[in-house]
Amino acid sequence: MKRYTRARAHARVPYPGTSNTGGIIQPGAWGHRPASHRGSLSEAARRPGLCGCPSGPSWRQPARGATSRSGGGGGETEEVAPTRAPPTSRRRRRRRRRRRRRRRFVFVSTGVPPAGSQVSFPQRPGRHREAPMTFGRHPRARRLLARLSGRRRGACARAMEPPRCFALELPGCTLAHFAVGELAPGARPDPRVAALLGPPGRSYSLSVPETGGVGARVRAARLHQHLRQQLRRGPFQRCELRRLLGYRPDGGAGALQHGFLLRDPRDSPDTRQALLELLDACPEAPRPLLAEFSGDRLCQLWQRPWERRDGRGWRQLGGERVGPAPEPALHPVVPDLPSAGVFPHREAACAVLEACTSFIPEAREVLDLVDQCPEQVQKGRFPVIVIEGLDATGKTTVTQSVSDSLKAVLLKSPPSCISQWRKIFDDEPTIIRRAFYSLGNYIVASEIAKESTKSPVVVDRYWHSTATYAIATEVSGGLQHLPPIHHPIYQWPRDLLKPDLILLLTVSPEERMQRIEGRGMEKTREEAELETNSIFRQKVEVCYQRMENPGCHVVDASPSREKVLQMVLSVIQNNCNYL
Repeated sequence: MKRYTRARAHARVPYPGTSNTGGIIQPGAWGHRPASHRGSLSEAARRPGLCGCPSGPSWRQPARGATSRSGGGGGETEEVAPTRAPPTSRRRRRRRRRRRRRRRFVFVSTGVPPAGSQVSFPQRPGRHREAPMTFGRHPRARRLLARLSGRRRGACARAMEPPRCFALELPGCTLAHFAVGELAPGARPDPRVAALLGPPGRSYSLSVPETGGVGARVRAARLHQHLRQQLRRGPFQRCELRRLLGYRPDGGAGALQHGFLLRDPRDSPDTRQALLELLDACPEAPRPLLAEFSGDRLCQLWQRPWERRDGRGWRQLGGERVGPAPEPALHPVVPDLPSAGVFPHREAACAVLEACTSFIPEAREVLDLVDQCPEQVQKGRFPVIVIEGLDATGKTTVTQSVSDSLKAVLLKSPPSCISQWRKIFDDEPTIIRRAFYSLGNYIVASEIAKESTKSPVVVDRYWHSTATYAIATEVSGGLQHLPPIHHPIYQWPRDLLKPDLILLLTVSPEERMQRIEGRGMEKTREEAELETNSIFRQKVEVCYQRMENPGCHVVDASPSREKVLQMVLSVIQNNCNYL
């Protein structure tokens, strides 16, 4: 009875474009189903008289497309017997959908056909057949192309990307490496990583990708600095903040991601909400990448990234496995140093300040002064002596005494023409700050070339100071993670005037602290870090000693002023033939 009722209800509903003309089943009659509708009538619907017609369709299924002629009504009328198809089950419908998906998948995976090629798509039942058309004009093809060119979503799509590794800075300036995605074979797990990323508590990774040219790199550095300032305020003060560097083992453009690891020991939902609000306040590119770490019952760690939906808030994507990663032979940031702070030539530093002119007006004035300096300068016949060293090692006193003893010209880097803007650039990220000091060296080089033709020249700091601070700042970890000896990063730039002698003044940490307290001068960010971070101070000293072509002559500046001056003059006389 249930089947009969459904059949009657189905038979009484007219199809679009049909009409009822008496008791004869014609195209357009109530009981007639067009061939485009592939459904089947039940047995009750095919019995005579059910559809309101005296001679309804017979119980036996006729052949497809069979027609019969019946008289009546004043003429011969063509009667079309409905085509009966076997009952369509849910399993068969699923198979049809799967076949259609396979066709699309094969078409997408084999590539986009050449322009102008004719592509026909499978037609759905009940739709008119479209003429062949160009692939790019088909609405379904546009969606397929958008999926191909757009960002891949889901864990399966992300698994196709190269595995991404991370270097996490731990207490004591040690590094722990781990990978997300495809795990590296043969790597030993680090229990320190599991203690920081797994429960109890909740850990978040917030990183800024570096993709594109110099302008994108500058914007990423400023965003990284802004995030660091915000993560030390408000609800994040109770969290633990650590330095995190994302990289790819194969390197390449855009391989680095400078960021942070934020660990909330309380696993408060307010921390997650504050992070999402912080990302909402960064609408401009590059957009920071937020991910969340969690563990499962099998004691495995997973990373689940967060993705922003346009105008619909945030959603969490599928998780990726977190596992151990081998420590690379060279720190991942070292290959990127020539474009991040240790600029090998003048054009690289100028490109950085050129990208800063929109938000730092003084950058344009610095570039104008650099343009007035000749690109290739040569030193005169008088010697050029550079005195380097950390803050509070006696550089100012020694340079003044040496210049008076040799009747030499005293110069400083950065020069006086741009030193009034030093405070502005000291508050900027490392790439901008080092570009400012690098161009200051080229301005000083033009002054050295002019003054060395008249008398000896003594310079208070030069290129070595700019390079050492950049290397020590960018390379995370301890002394063992610095570039090895004789690495090209320690070489002197080819287009910068080279001095005859470089002296490095050193004092004990205790003596230097006493001198800093006695000066009472305002400290820069790097000077404050030298006081609080002994590892950073040691990294700067080691980088000074590894500089080559020319290298540094170390002088102990702990004794009295007169004795230090005597040792410095002795070294100058032994290495400078003119004196």
